[in-house]
Amino acid sequence: MSDKLNQDNITPTEKPTESQEAVKQDAKGLLESLRRFLRELLDIRENTDQEATKEAIIADIPFKGHTSWILICSIFIASIGLNANSTAVVIGAMLISPLMGPILGLGMSLAINDIDTLRRSLKNFAVMVVLSVLTAYLFFEFFPIQDESSELLARTAPDIRDVLIAFFGGLALVIARAKKGTIASVIFGVAIATALMPPLCTVGFGLAIGNLDYAVGAMYLFIINTIFIALATFLTIKLLKFPMVRYANSAKRRRIARIASIVALLVMIPAGMTFYEAFQESMFKKQANEFVNATIGKYQFVSGGRYLDNFTSIKYNNGDKPEIELVCMGNEIIPANIISSWNTMMKEDEDFKRLVNTELHVIQGSQNDQVDQLKYINELYESQKNQLSSKAEKIAFLEAEVTRLQKNASQQKQIPFQDISAEAKANYENLVSLQYDNAVITDFNKTDTLSIFEIKWKEGLTPRKMVLENKRVHDWLKVRLKDTTIQLRGTSK
Repeated sequence: MSDKLNQDNITPTEKPTESQEAVKQDAKGLLESLRRFLRELLDIRENTDQEATKEAIIADIPFKGHTSWILICSIFIASIGLNANSTAVVIGAMLISPLMGPILGLGMSLAINDIDTLRRSLKNFAVMVVLSVLTAYLFFEFFPIQDESSELLARTAPDIRDVLIAFFGGLALVIARAKKGTIASVIFGVAIATALMPPLCTVGFGLAIGNLDYAVGAMYLFIINTIFIALATFLTIKLLKFPMVRYANSAKRRRIARIASIVALLVMIPAGMTFYEAFQESMFKKQANEFVNATIGKYQFVSGGRYLDNFTSIKYNNGDKPEIELVCMGNEIIPANIISSWNTMMKEDEDFKRLVNTELHVIQGSQNDQVDQLKYINELYESQKNQLSSKAEKIAFLEAEVTRLQKNASQQKQIPFQDISAEAKANYENLVSLQYDNAVITDFNKTDTLSIFEIKWKEGLTPRKMVLENKRVHDWLKVRLKDTTIQLRGTSK
């Protein structure tokens, strides 16, 4: 009876208090279980073999003997793949390339204050770059085909994606190296993703054809990849708390630590600046694409005109006079007031504030030489082929389009010979004479008219020099006259 009375006398707040404590204990247990799960999922320190990792990275630094020949062979393979525009061959070359060793050595030596490894890494890195560029240069210098393939041109300028690929690729690689039992598949994957070799091949290509813009742009891309791979290695080694190299002389140890810190800082500053610039370019291109979609992307052509979105050109130009170039095909012209309203939108709309200083160029088919439209006919066919139900319709479609272009070409195609000859004389000091004529050519199925130029050079030019000069003049004429069918014959006086 007294027990019942005691239970009845319990205050109303005591039972909820016990329930709150139980909930708190359950919550703490849940958080602890979650923390333990995440630690087991993401913690890499427990399964790291620091000594084996350090030895493996140091062992991959030197370039001599077998490693040098493997590098040379892989550069040749990559150069052939870039020249042939074959992604598969380039990937195969990257799989056998030993380019990562000195770069990982740079990051690790800075992280643990190992001045000897740093010195050895820098020396082998220089050897690696020189050997790679020299090999690629020799290939492209003496190989008869020097086409500017899309695979080559893609390696002439970095953007923010290259920066992120290099950083996370380097991160994955050093984590794989640090694991007990190295994950070989990760190493191969990183070798492909970070793409260190193609930029070096492109540097050699740029030097071989005398195009320093290609060479500088590709070397810049390679340096960006190198910096961010080394930075990822540095941060990972620091996170894994690799032991610092100790020196008997405390003054020497402090001096080396200071040097390593300064070098690491010097590496991080350009890395940060590059990331910022790449980010700015990425944001510019994002807004530029939004602008294109909001303007010409929604424009309604009513009489046969067509916007060729695959030929849109967006150039950031490092923030100095960026450009957006839009290409249209057909006889329908977008009115000047519409283009003016697009310019106003680009400069005044808050949604496109990054495009304020951008120049907008709208290239319209009926305002250009017909060769420009001929260049886009394949794009037009590709976009329409799914709507054409039979081979006969495809043939009729193409024949009608070619007939229209040839008819317009006969009316509009003119060669400003006086201007061309004056410019040629001013640009090419060895030029003696320039002759121009039209040739009517037929294969009995169709007839075509070609522009043929004949030039004569001063005596004394070597055959190789004459070939190079002929190529320069030919390329200039094709760009100047916007006609890829121009023929050129060059001889000495």
